[in-house]
Amino acid sequence: MSRPAKLTLAASVLVSGLTVWGVHYMQEREREVMYRGVERDEARQEEKKRKRLLDLQINQEKEAAYQKMQPTAGAGGATAAASSSSSASPGTAPS
Repeated sequence: MSRPAKLTLAASVLVSGLTVWGVHYMQEREREVMYRGVERDEARQEEKKRKRLLDLQINQEKEAAYQKMQPTAGAGGATAAASSSSSASPGTAPS
């Protein structure tokens, strides 16, 4: 093989190798970035869940305090009042 042919072969092998390595490197970095996005989403979901549980606990404490001040019939006092007012026809007083 002539010297220019050897140099051309070596250069093409080098460029091909660098291209394969570069694509592999970019894929690895992209996969890491995407996984960090998944981790952020999981952390955000956990934070939302923690906040909802805290809100639920606060609301339950408020409801218990209100029940001590003014007890209602059953745990669904608000729903019972809403259903009794909706059963009355408009323009008439509830019986």
